[in-house]
Parts: sequence; C-alpha cells; structure tokens
Amino acid sequence: MEISVNSLESPALTKAHLAELLYENIGLNKREAKDMVDAFFELMVQQLVAGTDVKITGFGNFQIRTKKPRPGRNPRTGEAIAIAARRVVTFHASHKLKDQIQDEPARALPSGT
Repeated sequence: MEISVNSLESPALTKAHLAELLYENIGLNKREAKDMVDAFFELMVQQLVAGTDVKITGFGNFQIRTKKPRPGRNPRTGEAIAIAARRVVTFHASHKLKDQIQDEPARALPSGT
C-alpha cells in the first residue's frame, strides 16, 4: 500500500495529517485514527522519558543522550553563563531510510531560501 502525502496543504506532516491518512487509507473512523496516532506518540514519549531507546525498523532510532554541563556565552551581551546538564533526544536514520532519501530526485527549494 502506497500512501501519498502530496495533497497536504502544509509542507510538514502533522499528527492530524497522519490521522487523516489512517482514516482515508485504512478505514478507521476519524476518532479511532486520532486516538491511534496519539497513543503511538504517547508510547514513544513514555519510553524515551524512561530512558529506553525507540527503534523503528526501516525508519531509525530515537535515543536519549545526557549532555554534561558546560560553559557558554550569551550571544547578545557576551556574558559567560553556565549551561546546565540536560537530556536530549537524538534521531539516527536507518540505512534503508537514508538509501530511499538518496534515491529520490532532489526537490526544488521554494524561492527565497
């Protein structure tokens, strides 16, 4: 089954668009489609908050990384500030996704960019 997102008004794929695609292509009712998308992302968030990596075969891996505290500088004032330790989410695309991206013809960027 091939799902096309070319008809989307915005260049970004949103949760609402995902729910609409589930409704149109799989036959779920709109409420079920929205609930499914919300449940999927909530499960991902729960796993990442718990420190568990999320691996989606053929797409990529989401991982939590802990950054150490470090010195920084306020770009406006030049004042030295301390940047606190923090956890960040990183994404690493799978080789399959990277290959698909490379095989697609480059799309023209909108004018002005």
